[in-house]
Amino acid sequence: MQKVAEGNLDVLKVLFDRHHKHVYNFLYKMSGDSMLSEDLTQDVFYKLIKYRSSYNNGSFVSWLFTIARNSLKSHFSRNHKHHDGLEVLEYKSDKEENEDVEDYSQLQQALNQLDPEDRELVILNRFKEIRYEELAEIMGSTPGAMKTKVCRILKKLKKIYLESL
Repeated sequence: MQKVAEGNLDVLKVLFDRHHKHVYNFLYKMSGDSMLSEDLTQDVFYKLIKYRSSYNNGSFVSWLFTIARNSLKSHFSRNHKHHDGLEVLEYKSDKEENEDVEDYSQLQQALNQLDPEDRELVILNRFKEIRYEELAEIMGSTPGAMKTKVCRILKKLKKIYLESL
């Protein structure tokens, strides 16, 4: 990313190829809308180019997912949907995403019952494998606080999941 920040946009293709699926999947898991997720993924990489000079050699993944989160929030704000944090974002399942995978509908339903902010943390940490340090950077917190919060959310998710069986 540092090369892109310095103006070498040819390297952007490598970053796009490596990360666009992760960004899309995150946005899809948060919004449940594939078309919106595609549009916002493009928007994230457009903003990556536009604001490349603001990249300061930190964690690229944290910076990228911060842009993705902000793009999603901005989308809902522009469409006049009022929300508290990420409350407006509802995780929805889509059968075509899981065609070749086991049926995870009960897990999806359990995720759906979490608060949007909690759901976002679980998705970033467990599905996107974002480390606690990077999660803390994205959320403006500390790694210890993120680890504690994710642990509590996972306990809550486990309880919700087991009650649905």
